[in-house]
Amino acid sequence: MNYILDTHSHTLASGHSYSTIREMALAAAERGLELLGITEHAPKMPGSCHELYFSNLRVVQRNMCGVELLLGAELNILDFNGRVDLPQSALEKLDITIASMHPPCIRFGTKEQNTAAYLKAMENPFINIIGHPDDTRYPVDFEALVLGAKEHHVLLELNDTSLSPNSSRRDPIENDIRMLEACRRYNVPIVVGSDAHIDSAVGNHEFAEKLLSEMDFPEELVVNRSVEELKSFVNKYKISRL
Repeated sequence: MNYILDTHSHTLASGHSYSTIREMALAAAERGLELLGITEHAPKMPGSCHELYFSNLRVVQRNMCGVELLLGAELNILDFNGRVDLPQSALEKLDITIASMHPPCIRFGTKEQNTAAYLKAMENPFINIIGHPDDTRYPVDFEALVLGAKEHHVLLELNDTSLSPNSSRRDPIENDIRMLEACRRYNVPIVVGSDAHIDSAVGNHEFAEKLLSEMDFPEELVVNRSVEELKSFVNKYKISRL
């Protein structure tokens, strides 16, 4: 499959990443991408940027090195009610949002608690993607997750970094297989995200692509093949169509 977009990446602003916006855009251009999502870690992640950073993204151009940029946040889900760490007024102004669970920001819950957290987050109309729901430390009811994504028109992410041999997440392959099987069963699309924290990783979908190929997962359910299809899920374009 021809991957023409990457929705999940981080720059120096996230605190534990190592490249600038321009370096990330140039890397995307060199990989032949048409669109790159830069989704900085939201404020509750240790070392990340303040809310002011996100409110000032209006000053950054949205096309760089011939690549369209969607600028937004990887939000931290903070509790099992799906609360995240930017206010609604900030979310409404972001091009793209991902909501994820990270150990520094939320304790490990039961399958019921974690599933409820994701489903409540999906109810927020300004949350576009659920990030890496693939860590056994946060067990999930994947059938409920997939049906929730279908109901709320939210993308589920297949995270390439999770599938790397160096990943700190537990049992991502087994969990992603369960998620993908449910997505195929219910005809629910996914998005592959590199989760790049350095420019050399932008658009790197090697491990995700291998898993998708092994499962013979339908290409039509992978939105990385179409910028136009992605636009129906992300704030920048969804809001303009309301």
